[in-house]
Amino acid sequence: MKMMMFWTLSLSAVLLACGGGNTEKTADAQKPGTENADGAAANDVISPKYKNGINEQNAGDKKGKVRLRGTIAGANAGTITLYETEGRNKSEVNKTAVRNGAFDFGSIEVSRGIYVLGLDEQNTVEIILNPDEAEVAIDFKSNRLSGQKLAPNSKENTGWFAYQVQDARHKNETRALRQNAQDAAGMKAQIEQQIAAKDQELITFQHSTIDQYPGTYLAKILSLKNPKYPQSQGRFFEEMDPMDGSLVRSMVISDRIQGMMISFSGGKDPGFLACIDQVKAHFEPNPVTLESALYSMLDGFYNTGKEHICQYILDNYIFDDDCGADLSDAIRIRAQGIINLQVGKTPPNFRIAKWNGGEVDLRETCAKNQYTLVMFWASWCHKCEQEMPYVGPLYQKYKAKGFEVIGVSLDNNRQTWEKAIADNGATWLNVSQLAAWSSPVVADYKITATPTYFLLDKQGNIVLKPQRAFEVDNFLAGKLK
Repeated sequence: MKMMMFWTLSLSAVLLACGGGNTEKTADAQKPGTENADGAAANDVISPKYKNGINEQNAGDKKGKVRLRGTIAGANAGTITLYETEGRNKSEVNKTAVRNGAFDFGSIEVSRGIYVLGLDEQNTVEIILNPDEAEVAIDFKSNRLSGQKLAPNSKENTGWFAYQVQDARHKNETRALRQNAQDAAGMKAQIEQQIAAKDQELITFQHSTIDQYPGTYLAKILSLKNPKYPQSQGRFFEEMDPMDGSLVRSMVISDRIQGMMISFSGGKDPGFLACIDQVKAHFEPNPVTLESALYSMLDGFYNTGKEHICQYILDNYIFDDDCGADLSDAIRIRAQGIINLQVGKTPPNFRIAKWNGGEVDLRETCAKNQYTLVMFWASWCHKCEQEMPYVGPLYQKYKAKGFEVIGVSLDNNRQTWEKAIADNGATWLNVSQLAAWSSPVVADYKITATPTYFLLDKQGNIVLKPQRAFEVDNFLAGKLK
């Protein structure tokens, strides 16, 4: 099972109207000007984790030509693709051939930001492109792009690669410590201290990197990893310039939004809505950063099952005639993708190869049956193993009455996929694009965990989004007799 966790949460907050007029306060809401024990306003306390890495050189966005080239040991032929990022999403910019272990995109126009190079969907690496550096050469020491690499003529990427190593080490070490905290009774406080020490090590590395590479895009995004005023809901985004379009080509907007939800929402709807309103108000001067922030929130709330919160964003800020007036059609198209995955809507069609030959067309399958269950699963998913004993009998019980199951596997190895089909007696339709989490259908259906179910009617509309297979049985019992 895989889950992309988004917003786990703590404080209640103020619910603001679209126009910023009426307010409704909860008892635990943070109040501007609240004083701490020393008598200082909590809003004005600058976090020791914060270090300003923004100056005249790297402030704002910049577009220009950059020549991107490099070498890849062990890759004598093929194609390498350059993608531009926006938060967790990416879009293709250009492709070029790999010949005799070398590639050269030539001079391409880019804006400041984090980009992705990929030999395929599974073999990628993040890099920084900034027109302040007219040429970037990257030498990969193997054909595994995430492995050792050098960028001798690029301060941006020399610093970025070093930071990625440190960040990965931090994540691995803190993950292990948290696992130990679950397993070791009575050691939680001591392990939490160790985690805090590891966090401080990473912050110290961030600060030293900012000092070592002043004026870079890298210094800017590292400075925005830690809020200047983390105690203040009203000032939580203060040092983040909404007019700086380069912020969308990184994780800083998404991460800061997540931090606000954790710190100030209280895990309750009024708190969520108050945070949403505040995010919208901060980025409103720039439609580019506003659209990125709105979609980040839509994506996050959808992935955690809070579709009613998504609807608030859609109704008030994207499809509202007043609040959404300055937004582009692109954000509305992306938002429509989330709308189409809600109960009562029609999800995207797909046509995917079956494990035993031929293809499955979702629309055609729905039209032939009263109900069709689309089940996203994987051979390595333990929760899927627990669900299979329910899916088999469910299929046998209703298949003669107009019920079909399409198992969409997130495997990337045909042999293990086929073995799992046989081991589980999965006699229903089984399909896979064999690209795991990079499968196009995963993106279309915004799958963040397995198993995930969609029950569709004859017209291809979603009638149920169950958490467990037995919920499908309960639904069909009154429909298929």
